[in-house]
Amino acid sequence: MIVSWEWLTQYVDLNMSHDDLVDRLTMSGLNHEGTKEVAGDQAIDLEVTSNRPDCLGHIGVAREVAVLYDLPLNVPSPNPKCSSDKIEERCHVEIQCPDLCYRYTARLIQGVKIGPSPDWLVKRLEAIGQTSVNNVVDATNYVMFECGQPLHAFDFAKVKDGKIIVREPKPDESIEAIDHKSYALKPGMCVIADAENPVAIGGVMGGADSEISDQTTDILIEAAYFNQLSVRNTARSLTLHSPSSFRFERNIDSVGIDYASRRCCEIILETGGGELLDGFIDAGEPPATPGQLTLRREQMDRVLGIEIPFDNAGRILEGLGLEIVRMDSDFVDCVPPSWRKDLTREVDLIEEVGRIYGFDKVPDDAPVPMAASYKTKPDRVLDKVRNVLTAAGFDEAMTASLVPQPWSEAFSPWADCKPLISSQPMLGVLEKASQNIGAVEYVRRSLVPSLLEARRINEYRSNPDIELFETAKVYLPAAGDGEIPDQPELATFTTGRNFYQAKGIVESLVDSIAAGTRVEMKPFDHELFDVNQSGELFIGDQRLGFIGTISQNGMKDFNLRSDSCIVELSLGCLEQIAILIPIHENQSLYPSVSRDFNLIMDDSVRWSDLENTVRESGGDLLESVQYVETFRNEKKDGPGKKRVLLSVTLRSPSETLTGEQADSVSTRIIESCENIHKASILA
Repeated sequence: MIVSWEWLTQYVDLNMSHDDLVDRLTMSGLNHEGTKEVAGDQAIDLEVTSNRPDCLGHIGVAREVAVLYDLPLNVPSPNPKCSSDKIEERCHVEIQCPDLCYRYTARLIQGVKIGPSPDWLVKRLEAIGQTSVNNVVDATNYVMFECGQPLHAFDFAKVKDGKIIVREPKPDESIEAIDHKSYALKPGMCVIADAENPVAIGGVMGGADSEISDQTTDILIEAAYFNQLSVRNTARSLTLHSPSSFRFERNIDSVGIDYASRRCCEIILETGGGELLDGFIDAGEPPATPGQLTLRREQMDRVLGIEIPFDNAGRILEGLGLEIVRMDSDFVDCVPPSWRKDLTREVDLIEEVGRIYGFDKVPDDAPVPMAASYKTKPDRVLDKVRNVLTAAGFDEAMTASLVPQPWSEAFSPWADCKPLISSQPMLGVLEKASQNIGAVEYVRRSLVPSLLEARRINEYRSNPDIELFETAKVYLPAAGDGEIPDQPELATFTTGRNFYQAKGIVESLVDSIAAGTRVEMKPFDHELFDVNQSGELFIGDQRLGFIGTISQNGMKDFNLRSDSCIVELSLGCLEQIAILIPIHENQSLYPSVSRDFNLIMDDSVRWSDLENTVRESGGDLLESVQYVETFRNEKKDGPGKKRVLLSVTLRSPSETLTGEQADSVSTRIIESCENIHKASILA
């Protein structure tokens, strides 16, 4: 924001030096970027943060100067003279998109003479880098840079039927803006139209068909309050940024609309003559009333670390425009002004007092109370997940929350409900495969499809090692309409290693979070996974997640070239079982004994069931069970049979195992496998 020194003197007496002023402004939050001499004036460039749109006008900056130096603030009080004719008889305003335009006001001046602006107006605008156009356009620009409210002037004779209709664009509608370029309008944009065609892009720029010309005599003054997100998206989509859009994006003063409109009319009447019709059109919602805030002296002193005279705090708040409702020696009740939408909490008031009083007055050793921060349980579990996976050779990925419909339908094991659809789909953010994947507008219900796409991209770029994981939320619609979606957090990884290695990574991950906890696997059939290498993972009765090798159909759907395995785990489940306090476990001093078993059984027997049988029959002496391999030979073993080779480790915590003890455990294991799974030991 560039402000003119001479312009500021219109509102506050600048009885200080330039260097002192810019230093004080910098310390209070308006950083000084530089000053340039312009025709005997000083153009001061100030950095205005996005939460302070009130300082995007000279009056806002003057208010800061006035309260910093305890000086009176002189704000013009416009009161333009009106004729007896009523504006309602000549003009009509209708808002058809109240979510894009909250409020729209209009005033009408007839009989204006268009011409050059007076020297004082030209000089003011040139000082801040603006070129003079004519007395009407200059008046709208002057008021915008004075109070921060963008305005627009229409040639009313070119507004069909005297109607202003605020709406969304019609299909294939376009407009020629005042920069004389044509812009294609899209749904979600706000259009100011007359009875037939668009005459302006709401909050961004006016149209060429209704701009002010030398033949203009009747002028419609627009002062409105547009949806800031809509203006930002429109300006970016059209690559059409303007001083108006810059201010609307940062949220203008919804109450100050009328002030700006009256001020603009007053200047136009002074510089171009004409008659202002009586009244004004005010369509849309009335401005919201700010809530009351309370500042406590004790809390202010505690947060700032120094004692500030409470009378000073009241003076500062009042100087900043807050209405003091009640005040005593311990607290002050006040209502923020309409132009300070960033003041919503007590700590905001404390910050205002501190920055105006001077943070430089707070000594370095001020006793500001602090509380030690600590990581929450979810954060600590997440750290362990990241540590284990990065130690296993994985890189962390970040993917978008929106996916195309085919991906959303490809894998959604956590909920059967229909996915949420975003009203603002993403465009051009995915490398599309040969087939058209459609709009990216479905809110993801699993991280698996996004990671498989990341895997595909790496494959196509000849990356030989693709080990990726992601931790993020998915969004599952709630049962009732209007309820907030369930947002479980998941940990998902894709690996080029085989199914059993991936399962080993899961077991290591669980063991690092809750030592000694066993992961059980149950059947899980899904077309994305190989039927022989997939499963649903459980810890007790809690579902931990899913594991599976991508099937041939799954590889075709996601255009993958190489085999890969996917694991998706619930971080919520891991948090419930987490034992985050280090626990000592005694180690046996005695040697272990290993036994290998080569069992012939039906092909339908799952490893998870066989493992449970071996563990239960092995008893306390069984330390671990390891899968080795599976072999099939119909000629030797018959159809529908397989050989499973497994190895067990036996150890006693109190003595060296004898051969008889190891043989006894081995016999129990063989007998249990024969009885439960009809397995036979291969001699």
